[in-house]
Amino acid sequence: MTIQLSFDLTRPDFRLAVNTELPGQGVTALFGRSGCGKTTLLRCVAGLEPSVKGRLAVNGAAWQDEDCFVPAHQRPVGYVFQEGQLFPHLSVRKNLLYGYIRIPAGHRIIQPEEVFQLLGLGPLLDRRVTEISGGQRQRVAMGRALLTSPQVLLMDEPLAALDSISKAEILPYLERLHEELSVPVLYVSHALDEVSHLADHMLFMEDGAVRAEGPLRELITRADLPLVHGDQASAILIGDTLSHLEDEHLSCIHLPGGTLYVPRIRHPVNGRLRVCVLARDVSVARQPPLPSSILNCLECNIVEIIDDPHPGHCLLKLRLGGQHLLSRITERSRRQLALEIGDSVWASVKGVALT
Repeated sequence: MTIQLSFDLTRPDFRLAVNTELPGQGVTALFGRSGCGKTTLLRCVAGLEPSVKGRLAVNGAAWQDEDCFVPAHQRPVGYVFQEGQLFPHLSVRKNLLYGYIRIPAGHRIIQPEEVFQLLGLGPLLDRRVTEISGGQRQRVAMGRALLTSPQVLLMDEPLAALDSISKAEILPYLERLHEELSVPVLYVSHALDEVSHLADHMLFMEDGAVRAEGPLRELITRADLPLVHGDQASAILIGDTLSHLEDEHLSCIHLPGGTLYVPRIRHPVNGRLRVCVLARDVSVARQPPLPSSILNCLECNIVEIIDDPHPGHCLLKLRLGGQHLLSRITERSRRQLALEIGDSVWASVKGVALT
């Protein structure tokens, strides 16, 4: 299952030129600064840019090529916009079912009750959309898009218009969509923390072109990309088992290279679980630290030392088992510890800093 696309769209002050093949499952982040072409690419997939040249095939079916152009209203996509674009005169239930009732019964692959439960919408069904919060409206918008039984779900910065509390409310529902549905998602964002929680794959875009593409975990730690230089520079660790310390309200995520203690989380005991670790929350030492309030101390190896835009800082890329961490430290600390590539160090991470 793949999404093959080759688009060329020229405007007076901008050109989109993309030729790539995306996974036909999971979440692919279209990431980059504002104006780099993320939304334009999404619109091309949706069929909203009829002047674009090229080819688009989803799971082998051509939606656009030299001989055909499937119009937007015939493409099996669900589209979630920044503002939700709900019908204010309809109830939550009627908004959700607006597309569903227009899909032939034999083509419905997602059922209303499944979506109501997945997105926690049951208590809201009989309310008007003007009576619910911004985060709840976005959940309704996602549910409406899913109930069109799309082959691809397109999400254009769905959290951009929300405050931090609403974002925190909706992220767990987005994570559930990722875990429980097989519909591939193209997710536009320029917020690294969002895609670190949600995405599997990334297209990093600049000036209408793809500068880099690949598994998210690899791209966000690459020294040649600007992703490692911002305040949100981070790495993703994947654990395969989970246990709990109920009396201490902690969870233990077991990694190939050690164990992470994090605030109590709700997640199946077995199954892949990701943890996003910010570079600014990782310190290093030459020796195992003395007992302290920091629970997570992991033995790693330095595989790269990366220059930082701040002249007094540097970034360490650390190998933990077969995975990587980032640690932002001062140049003074690096000199005092005489750190070099290949050195073994102990990385410490506060449990309360992990998400």
